[in-house]
Amino acid sequence: MASVQIRNVQKYFGSTQVIRGVNIDIKDGEFAVLVGPSGCGKSTLLRMLAGLEEITHGEILIGDKVVNNVAPKERDIAMVFQNYALYPHMTVYDNMAFSLILARSDKAVIKQRVDKASEVLGLGELLDRYPRQLSGGQRQRVAMGRAIVRDPQVFLFDEPLSNLDAKLRVQMRAEIKALHQRLRTTSVYVTHDQIEAMTMADQIVVMHDGIVEQFGKPLEIYDHPRNLFVAGFIGSPAMNFIPGILRHGATDSQVEFPDGTVLPAPASAQGMGSDGDKVIYGVRPEHLTIGSPGAGLKSVVTVIEPTGANTEVYSRFCDVNIISIFRERHDFAAGDVLHLAPDANHTHLFDAQSGNALTRV
Repeated sequence: MASVQIRNVQKYFGSTQVIRGVNIDIKDGEFAVLVGPSGCGKSTLLRMLAGLEEITHGEILIGDKVVNNVAPKERDIAMVFQNYALYPHMTVYDNMAFSLILARSDKAVIKQRVDKASEVLGLGELLDRYPRQLSGGQRQRVAMGRAIVRDPQVFLFDEPLSNLDAKLRVQMRAEIKALHQRLRTTSVYVTHDQIEAMTMADQIVVMHDGIVEQFGKPLEIYDHPRNLFVAGFIGSPAMNFIPGILRHGATDSQVEFPDGTVLPAPASAQGMGSDGDKVIYGVRPEHLTIGSPGAGLKSVVTVIEPTGANTEVYSRFCDVNIISIFRERHDFAAGDVLHLAPDANHTHLFDAQSGNALTRV
């Protein structure tokens, strides 16, 4: 196992810059997830780590070794791809053993490693089958098994669950996390699914337009997003954003909304910014409750989505769509008026111009 250090890495395709000076430190044994929308550069960064793309500027270290000019096969990494990349004419056993066969490992060593990996992944009864005889989840296990038998310093995962159905994705998510807890091999995982990032990662790297917007533990990023992009991307459903004006009083700060409603500014933002600044008030759907008439955000229900465990309610407040989530079952109907009360301990404030969080250090 080894740490991974990415130092001021940049990548150009011709004159187009797709990675803009990324710095990331992943400790030995950590599971780091690169997450962001399509085109943010996360897969390109992973491919540079694997040696499949050249680095334009900067350095990548695996352990204490700079690997910029090291061939992929000599980096001691193993990669699991989105499309499994299994050899259709080979059995499960041969697919898993192939890299060891190429390395001319002893047959006894190959069998030992394949048997161990197949036991870990529950593939013991499938070793004689061919990929066409396997389900999508089984194929993904074989792809992971092929990586495990190499016993690499670093595992790389490139959106490995995106081809699976929703139920199987949840199952495989748990299996990959359990596998990492057992092996403790440094892992870098790429996904556009922020639920995967939140549930699997030790550290999340949120990327956007080739830069790292925020890097930290999942709940730290969820509770303390650095800017509007992170706040809107991490969390499902996304955080509600309501434009307002910052008002500083003699003893506290408040946010005034277009309809005249006034709410206290978050405690972390008290005294920040200037009176009259345009701001964005943020509150997550689960941090809204039903308030008393005349209090909170007076909104009109547009859509109700009961999911069984929760009820998601869409409403309008000052021409802004608001999503709220209730554990209780409510008999709402379109057109009903709700007074939504934000939990003052879980609200956020952002500068409308820069998008940065207004937070006292």
